[in-house]
Order: sequence, then structure tokens, then C-alpha cells
Amino acid sequence: MTMAEGFSNGIKPEDQERNLKMSAVVVVHGGAWAIPDDLAEASVDGVKVAAREGFSVLNTGGSALDAVEAAVRALEDNTVFNAGHGAVLNAAGEVELDAFIMDGRTLATGAVSSVKNIANPVSLARAVMEKTSHIMLTSRGANLFAESIGTATVPTDTLVTEYERKEWEKHTNYVSGVMEDFNSQWKVSAVAHDTVGAVAVDSAGNVACATSTGGIRNKMVGRVGDSPIIGSGGYADNLSGAVSCTGHGESILKVTLARLILSHIEQGKSVADSSQLSLQYMGDRVCGAGGAIVVSPSGQWAATFTSERMAWAAVDRDVLWYGLDPKERLKEPLSQ
Repeated sequence: MTMAEGFSNGIKPEDQERNLKMSAVVVVHGGAWAIPDDLAEASVDGVKVAAREGFSVLNTGGSALDAVEAAVRALEDNTVFNAGHGAVLNAAGEVELDAFIMDGRTLATGAVSSVKNIANPVSLARAVMEKTSHIMLTSRGANLFAESIGTATVPTDTLVTEYERKEWEKHTNYVSGVMEDFNSQWKVSAVAHDTVGAVAVDSAGNVACATSTGGIRNKMVGRVGDSPIIGSGGYADNLSGAVSCTGHGESILKVTLARLILSHIEQGKSVADSSQLSLQYMGDRVCGAGGAIVVSPSGQWAATFTSERMAWAAVDRDVLWYGLDPKERLKEPLSQ
């Protein structure tokens, strides 16, 4: 049995609710999986950069929604992560991207799935939210929408890295390469190379979340996991908090992990306990491993995972917290 490992700032909601001005917080993750040692340093550096990027938006008066978009864009632009440039390849050797964003103030939501030539799908997801009456557009429809609003497209091959091309050639069997490790052993293999995401709360107490992914290496063409699905890959509500999930998508979908975490918060549990209970349930019920980052409207936050590793970073009160391995809690001044 694998216990959920995580870190929380330990601030009680009632303590922050006494403050007249909210403390802005941003938390990011680079995916819960068996991150190999040769990618460990780059993964941690990448989430630290993204957390700083998101907090810079908050610090200059931007909204939580602006912050999570900026943080996830930074991760999409970093070839270390499975999102945007550097995403894993499907069974046909192509990049197919999913993304999701949600505003906790209004519950407005936007998502895209199976897009192929968009470098920053999180921004296209936001455009779906703000420029259409729909919540999700997929594949060709998402690309047609992107073209109609003038979103820049890139040749799909430019999103493919040499590293991912070689990994795709090594792991041509989706079932033997991924599913056994995810479900039979409750262990996320190095084949997985997972999702990225961000959550934030701004000085007005508004929360937001965003998630982006290339999915699972060698997935079937057209496969969509949890990341763009409301309530599974993420959820944001000013009445409870914001969540971004990572891990085996099919398992997360089965337990609607993001909403499960928030339901525990709504019952009075802390963000840390809510995350741990929910991830443990997913492991016990469907043998799924993963992770989650959570922030409450009061600024309480947590980063929790049941996988071998998860690169995460958070900026809270001018301190940058970060970690990779279980029980790892490192910090440095934001000004450093």
C-alpha cells in the first residue's frame, strides 16, 4: 500500500479569514510519475520558473485566472514537460494535446482536446471559455476555432523533440509499456511522462486552475484522458478551492478526483487531508496512482502524490517552496 505523500503550508483557513487582505498564492506541478534522475533537476527548475511566472502575474495585479494561464504556458514552452513543445507521441507518432482552464469566481470553463498544431493549448482553452458558449472543442473543431480567432498555429513536427521521438520508438506497445505499471503495480513508470498544471488564489480571494497534457505515450489516436474534463483533471470554485490533478487519466476519471478532493474540503477537512484521502481512495478503489495540487480561497495549499515523484513548486508570502521526492520540502526566498 502506498501512502499519499505531500506538503501543505499548514495555514488554517480561519487564521487567514481574519486578514483584511488576502495573500496571493500560486502552486504548480510538472506531473506525477517516475521521473528519471537525468530529468530531475530540469523538472524542478522548470516548475520553479513556472511558479515565479504565475506569481509575477498576481504580484502585478493580475487575476488568479491570468496567473494559472501564465504558469501553464511556461510549462508548455519547456520541453522537459509533457505539454505543448515536448509532449509525448501517440500510436501514430504524432502530438495530440489536451488542456483545461476554470474560473472559480463564475465557474466558467474552457477546454480543448486532441489538438495537433497549437503550441499553447491552455490559451486556446481560455479562448473557448471566453469567446464561445461551449465548454470543450475537440480535434478538427478546436483547430477550426483557433483559425477563426487568429490563434497562431505551428507545424506539428515542431512540437516533437528528439527525446520523445526516441522514447516513442522504444515503447511501441501502449499496454505493456504503460497500463501494467499504472494499474497492476500501482506504480507510474518512466514511460508515462505526465500532465502539468497550476492553481492560484488572488488577493481578492478568487481561485482558478489550469491543466495541460500530451496524454500517455503511445496512446490510441484520439484518446482523451482526465486533463480537459471538468471535475476530473481540475476544478475551481470560490466556495471551496481550486485543484489540478495528474496521474493515470482513466483512474482519475473513474473517481472524478478533482471534485472528490473539493467535496472533502466542503465537509470541513484541510486541503492536505482532502488530497491525501482522495488519492488514497483512488489507489484503493481502482489501483491508480497520481498527484494533486490544491489551493483554498483563504490561501491554504497542498501538493500531494502517490507516485514515485512529482515536481512541484509554490509561491506563498515571498517564499518559493518546491520538491520532487516524497517528504522533500525545500524553500528559498522569492527574491533569490
